[in-house]
Amino acid sequence: MQLAFATVLPAQPRPIYIIGAGGIVKDAHLPAYKIAGFTVAGITNRSVEKANALAQDFGIGAVYPTLQAMVAAAPANAVYDLTLPADQFAAALRLLPVGAAVLIQKPMGENLAQAKEILAVCRERKLVAAINFQLCFAPFVLMAREAISKGLIGDLLDLEVRVTVETPWHLWDFLKGVPDMEIVYHSVHYLDMIRSFLGTPKAVRTLTLPAPSAPGMTAVRSIHSLDYGTNPRVTVETNHGHNFGPRHQESYIKWEGTKGAIKAQLGVLMDYPRGVGDWFEICQLQADGKPGQWERVPFTGSWFPHAFIGAMGELMNHLDNPALPLPHAVEDVYHTMRTVDAAARSSRSGGVALAD
Repeated sequence: MQLAFATVLPAQPRPIYIIGAGGIVKDAHLPAYKIAGFTVAGITNRSVEKANALAQDFGIGAVYPTLQAMVAAAPANAVYDLTLPADQFAAALRLLPVGAAVLIQKPMGENLAQAKEILAVCRERKLVAAINFQLCFAPFVLMAREAISKGLIGDLLDLEVRVTVETPWHLWDFLKGVPDMEIVYHSVHYLDMIRSFLGTPKAVRTLTLPAPSAPGMTAVRSIHSLDYGTNPRVTVETNHGHNFGPRHQESYIKWEGTKGAIKAQLGVLMDYPRGVGDWFEICQLQADGKPGQWERVPFTGSWFPHAFIGAMGELMNHLDNPALPLPHAVEDVYHTMRTVDAAARSSRSGGVALAD
């Protein structure tokens, strides 16, 4: 079986100017742009030493002491790559030129109020703005989208995400104390990906909890049930506190339909950031209704860093041809943040109490 998954690269990539020099820039943004052949022309960060180190390692053209200095030096066709903590997005966006293009690291703020502010700033300054929800551009997600669009597994009956891993939250100290942290900074990936297949749900039922293995984090385990009516059943279960070794860790997305099923492993989450490798398998029902064999479909690339090429590449393609869709535009991702907000409120409200 052959399934296409490659992102179409822009014919003439634009220069990228990165705002921030954290771990995600080092581990994903810069490696992805190097693979794609994108030019990173400048970087700025509160710690100039960190920016200088990345510039030396990845051949970045210039290091700027402030965002204002970067904006003053950048050409009109620059694409800004905003990677600061989410509660700092709106202030940074206000400093960008009117009409500028910007890829904003997920999430779109830490709550719905911040998402509304980000959306308002982007509209006010006429920014061509997208959110870096890269999971939608991961090879196995693109392959699943193509398979489903071709009718290979029929109508969706079930979409499940399950993550049982030990995540090194100590790598991101800025997340300590963030309300509903796991939903806002991790489950948001899956909620956005699910929306890309099914649209915005009617309702969300959620429970999110902390774990002893992640001191200072408000939540690292979540269960979500998304209401799309009769079908499909949609669930997301995450447990980032499974600190009992790799044997029973798992990380996957599973799509089940009336004619077949797809399962894909998100290997980067297991033994993060090294990862254990991704895979994609599909099974189709035979003419007599009996299951066929599960077939593993080979592909190259992974979620980290290759999906980051897609997020930036699609923005550049849209800039070249505004008629092309921008699936991760702030106008659409705002509805992901509405879903996140509903999940957080659901967890705080509690379940239905048992009757006497």
